[in-house]
Amino acid sequence: MNRTEDHSPTLTEDRPLILVDEHAHAWSAKDARARVREGLSGPTAGVAAGHTQVNLISVPADWAYDTLLFCQRNPKPCPVLDVTDAGSPTTVLAEGADLRTDLPRYRVWRDGVLVDEPTDVRSHWRDDLVSFLIGCSFTFEWALGEAGVPLRHIEQGRNVPMYVTARPCRPAGRLHGPMVVSMRPVPPRHLPAAIRESSLLPAVHGGPVHCGDPSALGIEDLRRPDFGDPVDAEPDDIPVFWACGVTPQAAVMASRPPFAITHAPGQMFITDARDDQYRVV
Repeated sequence: MNRTEDHSPTLTEDRPLILVDEHAHAWSAKDARARVREGLSGPTAGVAAGHTQVNLISVPADWAYDTLLFCQRNPKPCPVLDVTDAGSPTTVLAEGADLRTDLPRYRVWRDGVLVDEPTDVRSHWRDDLVSFLIGCSFTFEWALGEAGVPLRHIEQGRNVPMYVTARPCRPAGRLHGPMVVSMRPVPPRHLPAAIRESSLLPAVHGGPVHCGDPSALGIEDLRRPDFGDPVDAEPDDIPVFWACGVTPQAAVMASRPPFAITHAPGQMFITDARDDQYRVV
C-alpha cells in the first residue's frame, strides 16, 4: 500500500473488455452499454474508441453541495461533465442509458466503508441520490495513441495503475481527502507529446501533475498500486502521473458520508459524447 491504510478489499479479477472481444474498440457507445447491462464487466480502457468515458459518484442530496464544491475546488482530479437531478438515473451524456445498470461494476459505500461491488445497483438506489459524472483520463488516451505514445496497460491487457498520493485536495464542507493519480510509463522521446496532447483536454484531467520520481507524490512502490494493476515499464520509460477521477472515492473513505455509490476503478461509464469535443483547439 502507498501512503494510506487500505480500506478497500481486493478488486474482482476482471480483465479488460477489449480482451473479451477483439473488436471492442469498434463498438458504439450504445452497444458497449448494452453488453455491460447484460453482464459483461471489466476495465474499459480502449472500449468504444472515440467515446468519452466518465467516473461516477452518487451521493445523498444533503451531501451534493459539498461534493459539487469539492469538485469545483479540485478541478484537476474532479472535472465535472454532468450532474443529475436528485433520484434520476439518466444523464444528458448518454440518451436512454441507466446509471444504475450501465457501468461494468459499482462500489457501494456506507460510512466510508466499501460494502458491495455489484454489477447493478438498482437494489441500492435511493430517490435522493445526486450523481456526478467526472471526466476520465481514458478520454485522452486516443490522443496519446494518435501521437504515437505507447499505452503499456492496454498493450499488456491490464487496468491502468492508480495511486493514493500524499498531496491533499482542497477541502469542501465535510469532504476532504488525498488526490489519486493514474500512471502511464512513457518513453522519453514521447514525453513532450504525452504532455501536449493531454493538456489539450482539460475537461478530462488535462496534463500530468508529475513526471518522474514517484516519491515526490508519496508513492513508495509502483509495483503496488492502490487501484488497478501494476504495469511493466520498459527500461527507459518515465512514470507519468495524471490526476484521477478515483479521487472522490478517496474522499469518501476519508470523510465517511453515510452512503455513496461509485464506479469500480477503471470500469467506467461510456457516454455518447465524443472525445474530440472536449479538445481545446
